[in-house]
Amino acid sequence: MTIASSSPAATGQAVELTVVRRDGSSTPFDATKISVAVTKAFLAVEGPDAGSTHRVRDLVTDLTGRVVTTLTSRGQHNTAQPRRSVQVEDIQDQVELALMRAGEHQVARAYVLYREERTKARTPADPSGITEKPALTVRAADGSRPPLDVDRLRIVVAEAAAGLDAVDPELILNETLGACYDGIAQHEVELALVMAARSYVETEPQYSFAASRLLLDQIRREALGRVHGEPRQASQADMTAAYVDYFPRYVQVGIEAGQLDPELGTFDLDRLAAAINPDADLNFTFLSLQTLYDRYLLHLDKVRYELPQAFFLRVAMGMALREDDREARAIEFYQLLSSFRFMSSTPTLFNSGTTRPQLSSCFLTTVEDDLSGIFSGIRNNALLAKYSGGLGNDWTPVRGVGAKIRGTNGESQGVVPFLKVANDTAVAVNQGGRRKGAVCAYLETWHIDVEEFLDLRKNTGDERRRTHDMNTANWVPDLFLQRVEAGGDWTLFSPNEVPELHDLYGEAFAAAYAEYEAAADRGEIRVFKRVKAVDLWRRMLTVLFETGHPWITFKDACNLRSPQQHDGVVHSSNLCTEITLNTTVDETAVCNLGSVNLVAHLTADGLDADLLRDTVKTAVRMLDNVIDVNFYTTPESERANQRHRPVGLGLMGFADALFRLRIPYSSDAAVEFADSSMEQISYHAIEASSVLAAERGRYSSYDGSLWSQGVLPIDSLANLQAARNGDVVVDESTRLDWDALRQKVLRDGMRNSNVMAIAPTATISNICGVSQSIEPTYSNLFVKSNMSGEFTVANPYLVTDLKARGLWDQVMVSDLKYHDGILAGIERVPADLRELYATAFEIAPLWLVKAASRRQKWIDQAQSLNLYMAKPSGRALDELYRSAWRYGLKTTYYLRSQSATHVEKSTLKGTDGRLNAVAITVPAPPMPADLPLPEPTGAVCSIDDPDCEACQ
Repeated sequence: MTIASSSPAATGQAVELTVVRRDGSSTPFDATKISVAVTKAFLAVEGPDAGSTHRVRDLVTDLTGRVVTTLTSRGQHNTAQPRRSVQVEDIQDQVELALMRAGEHQVARAYVLYREERTKARTPADPSGITEKPALTVRAADGSRPPLDVDRLRIVVAEAAAGLDAVDPELILNETLGACYDGIAQHEVELALVMAARSYVETEPQYSFAASRLLLDQIRREALGRVHGEPRQASQADMTAAYVDYFPRYVQVGIEAGQLDPELGTFDLDRLAAAINPDADLNFTFLSLQTLYDRYLLHLDKVRYELPQAFFLRVAMGMALREDDREARAIEFYQLLSSFRFMSSTPTLFNSGTTRPQLSSCFLTTVEDDLSGIFSGIRNNALLAKYSGGLGNDWTPVRGVGAKIRGTNGESQGVVPFLKVANDTAVAVNQGGRRKGAVCAYLETWHIDVEEFLDLRKNTGDERRRTHDMNTANWVPDLFLQRVEAGGDWTLFSPNEVPELHDLYGEAFAAAYAEYEAAADRGEIRVFKRVKAVDLWRRMLTVLFETGHPWITFKDACNLRSPQQHDGVVHSSNLCTEITLNTTVDETAVCNLGSVNLVAHLTADGLDADLLRDTVKTAVRMLDNVIDVNFYTTPESERANQRHRPVGLGLMGFADALFRLRIPYSSDAAVEFADSSMEQISYHAIEASSVLAAERGRYSSYDGSLWSQGVLPIDSLANLQAARNGDVVVDESTRLDWDALRQKVLRDGMRNSNVMAIAPTATISNICGVSQSIEPTYSNLFVKSNMSGEFTVANPYLVTDLKARGLWDQVMVSDLKYHDGILAGIERVPADLRELYATAFEIAPLWLVKAASRRQKWIDQAQSLNLYMAKPSGRALDELYRSAWRYGLKTTYYLRSQSATHVEKSTLKGTDGRLNAVAITVPAPPMPADLPLPEPTGAVCSIDDPDCEACQ
């Protein structure tokens, strides 16, 4: 390393330092080693978070500079020798002296101790005697005080560390014993074990698995004791036999408690128990198992009696109730779930096999334009939300402010007062405290109340016309964006005066809309308002940035590519914008969701096509079974689900798969992987549904569908191209034999009207221990908050890479904390790793749109696509959302943005180049002027908000 001198006597020639090691060998001088050592001293004195403070980091930089200046200036008098050597001890003396001169005496002392520890580490340890802690007792439930069983703790900790080469069981045991006291309660001992392991997660991700296994020991004691009616403990080695004995008793306890369906008791329980794989319990991370414990495992009076593998088997049994060989199918379903290759959605996990098996995820309704219809819709919201359903309401038919009410000869107050009632209903119905009721209201862009609709989530204004707990979304027709780009006008109407518009899209909508505008000009329409389309679009984007709502979704793309356009209209999406199904006042659209774990299907060469096909085949069968065993809370939902049988197979672990494949998210290779992976899932899902149709029969409304015409999702792109006169940017390349699949569908039909939708998977991805859905990594080290508490999460792939390069230490942890889990500002991290592990706000958002476009061409529904923008501006938002439209997306989800102060802190040297690596360009004219954006008001969606159930 060459250091330029800053001494006044300098000649301008740099001094090159060489460090002489204690063994006599030489190595180039590296100033970062001084920074690391000094930082460790500060951490030792001020705690592990000290390194993430500005004060400490500035001091470390200053002190390192002083030491370097001192070392280099010594050679400045001898310009003939620009190279010189320094001893390791000399460097350390200068570090100690610099700390003392800076007044950091405690830190200097810590540095001295650090030097002593390093010296001791180089000398053989003295095998002296070990001081043992006095014997401790444990306070049992009956008041007795048996001695603390240290031998059992040692066994449990050893099991927790088995196979985890980076986990030190003695470290966990000693930490635990240090926290124990005489008379400690048994549950406190278990907690001490978990907390001891958990405290090391941020420095070594493997401790997350160790903490999970220690929590598992607590769950075993709790569940086995409750089922057997007496205190019981079991080690992991005991569980092969223990599960066999436990499972039949567990089912009986659940039936007697009125929680499990009595039909489960008629299964061959011994056969099922023998199929349980206890070792699958070892695959949970701590976050996974804690989430399962807090929210999913069945309990009586808050005492869990359901073990994790019993949970998966119960869910599998619930979905196999109508199968011919129920046991064989239940085992097949169980193996898929317990292996984490596929995971059903949260409602299915909550309720499968119970006495109220409401297993469906999403419900879409259209609200009728009269008081009876409005309050019937709100009532249905409550009933559907009660058992874990997420709701999407189409409110477009409800007449707007100023519209005439024939029955009273008065004027309407518009849709907003009723949205307030729907908002409060969602809050009131919170699914027994397990998760909040969640609903999204959709309104078409031509509705007369759309401007007030945009303000619903604001923190200012009349609280009676605000809905702080309800999501909102714009249902945008193509014609509106075409008017924006043309600089044209846009007319707002009350739906009671333009009844056709609600059910029209594409060219038919455009023609009818123009006729209604002409009628308004002739004075034939009473309630309307004309605005500049670009002004309304600017306001939509401004409010989206300020409040996170309403989301931008595209009506025409959803309808023109819908397989079911012969049987109705898609009037909205759902709570998370991935479902696009028809609704009427008589039919509530229902979708049944689950997600494939991409990472579980990866090999060194990419996706294992055969394994993926097997997974998808079984997953589609499971989802189809949901429709028949489901508990329906409204006749409208049962009618629609039975007629059309839609399911939504999605994916998760996309970012993890890229890490495994060494592909940066912001790259053409990532876009290609998004394309190829979704093509395989699409092919196998359609094939699986067609196989089920041959076995079980086609869905009732099949005739006339795009399927029945041999038009697959990839083919329906032509509809969108035609409607927009080719103004669509979508890659149409394929890899698989789609002609053969078309012929199969034409021959055998489809069991399901829709088969694919990519949901957010926030909770089920936690259970599987993988990245959410198609999301980029938000941070490489962060604290995740949800209903189960706060959890330190470190990117294990990054940690492995940093270890391999000798860069993973406490200082790196401190650096990651300081830089919010972003590598861009950490210069000692190699450039290739900074590129591979770039986080969401470092990736130009067009990469997300491009990858989503490649997926969307294969999907018959949509995908929950969050967009991230580190430095939002009006022009950037305009270009981004018009890119999403032009690239053929059906919907978008949250806009994630950072506050200005956060950006300033995180955007350090080396960041800007990557942020601007891809310019967002679209073949369309720019906005006439840039749009100044205010700071977010605080209502912007926060990542992993524990109170936000939209992503769960």
